[in-house]
Amino acid sequence: MKTTLKTDITINDICEGFVYNELEGKGLFGLSGKLTIQPEYQRNYIYADGKKDVAVIESILKGYPLGLIYFNKVSDNALEVLDGQQRITSFGRFVTNKFAIKDENGMRHYFSGIAADKQKKILQTKLLIYECEGTESEIKEWFRTINIAGVPLNNQELLNAVYSGTFVTLAKEEFSNSQNANIHKWGAYILGSANRQEFLERALDWVSKSKIGDYMSCHRYDNNINELKTYFNSVIDWVSTVFIDVEKEMRGLEWGRLYETYRKQPYSPKEVSQEVKKLYADPYIKNRKGVFEFILGGSTDTKLLDVRVFDEATKKSVYATQTAEAKEKGISNCPLCAIGHDATKTKIWNIADMDADHVAAWSKGGATDINNCQMLCKTHNKAKGNR
Repeated sequence: MKTTLKTDITINDICEGFVYNELEGKGLFGLSGKLTIQPEYQRNYIYADGKKDVAVIESILKGYPLGLIYFNKVSDNALEVLDGQQRITSFGRFVTNKFAIKDENGMRHYFSGIAADKQKKILQTKLLIYECEGTESEIKEWFRTINIAGVPLNNQELLNAVYSGTFVTLAKEEFSNSQNANIHKWGAYILGSANRQEFLERALDWVSKSKIGDYMSCHRYDNNINELKTYFNSVIDWVSTVFIDVEKEMRGLEWGRLYETYRKQPYSPKEVSQEVKKLYADPYIKNRKGVFEFILGGSTDTKLLDVRVFDEATKKSVYATQTAEAKEKGISNCPLCAIGHDATKTKIWNIADMDADHVAAWSKGGATDINNCQMLCKTHNKAKGNR
């Protein structure tokens, strides 16, 4: 890959003809249209938080170095930003009055309102830019290895770069656009943000059965994302139909896997809602995230709920009571051994060889308290648990 250092390009040059569409996934342009600031393989702009974007402008005013910027030379009249998109977009957004900075007195000022000498300093700041020329494979491989302004690319952003094409462009317009009216609804079930590609990643994960790279490779040049959208919406619609109450613990669950496993099962949303409320009110359940799969699976796998076990004080108290009564009667301190017919019928077990057990099973309404606790030898407790 060939590189050429450019030292005569200023922020004013970059911002000449700057076009910024607030809808993520759309084109960003500078250098009078010659420079594509956000090619399709680039991540979305993530500096618009009132901190990172402001820090970029304050760095310029303080004379701090802005670091190297890399362009990909597509042709004699076309360049793409390889590295530096966040900084360049921050330049353009500030110069076009999209955000403000604070002065030494804490007063907010947009570019058009700051002192003329500060405007001049910003616009005349020269940038260190490398223009790179190479094959698509060389450019993409280089892009995979870099960090942008100290914020590493996440896995989906890398995949977007590697498999850039019409499919990624369309997919980002749908799932990486924070202005999409559906984002709020999707956010009830998906953990992350549209800007960092988490919504797109989940959609691809579900439709590809976790083989995202393979799926993107196969569909790279598709002119539509119909299958992706249809499957994604099917999962979301199924979840929101079965579970009519939205709980915060739903975010980030493996809804794609749950959809494939349970979508053919009939459920009564009203009964499901009642069961969710019942389980949420149960003080012995430690893992509320497991409630949803527990219900979908027929309310049998209590491991999903991480039901609170008996504490050590309860175990010792119950053990002492059982042991004292057993010795008085001449029987085993394990209730199930005591009614058996083998050599353990009168065996007194050490506490280390016993486990606490619910007399009335938790799944049948038994409480995790001392009145519902019994100590069983490990063999009988394991056998009872398997029934």
